[in-house]
Amino acid sequence: MNKFTQTPSQTVGPFFAYGLTPEQYNYDFKSIIDGNMVDDTIEGDRITILGKVIDGQGVPIPDAMIELWQSDIKALGRQGTGTHPQNQFIFTTIKPVMTESDTAPHISIIVFMRGLLVHAYTRLYFSDEGSANAQDAVLQSVPADRRHTLIAEKKQVHGQTIYELNIYMQGDLETVFFDV
Repeated sequence: MNKFTQTPSQTVGPFFAYGLTPEQYNYDFKSIIDGNMVDDTIEGDRITILGKVIDGQGVPIPDAMIELWQSDIKALGRQGTGTHPQNQFIFTTIKPVMTESDTAPHISIIVFMRGLLVHAYTRLYFSDEGSANAQDAVLQSVPADRRHTLIAEKKQVHGQTIYELNIYMQGDLETVFFDV
């Protein structure tokens, strides 16, 4: 009797590590892409987004990779993978602007990691956009007691604006994920 097992095409990772995030896994060459989504040609308020991907036991997942997608005009639809060797993601970008009357400034997030047969999709909203968040149709479709899992907290650190959002894959604090 043949025993069938998963093949690389049936799981999201950790096969991407060598090619996309080698520094995180201590390979001796640089990543081809990083978390810097802006350059000198892009105007806007520069921000840093940071966080960790955390499992159901509250432990950071060491081989998760995060991709951000920001489609507002200022960011020109740029994306990046902001995985850092200390099991955290760090992105430098600009704060998105409101693009539609019922859409609050937000950034789309895709989570890749071992054990996921399909990557997970979520969003990041900003804690200092309360009135816009209250009008956002997608955010308002999430039960009120779960919305906080999508809202990044704003902090000022050494003159830098930082938004922090941890992504919980399971457990009481599980992040809201969306079907695409």
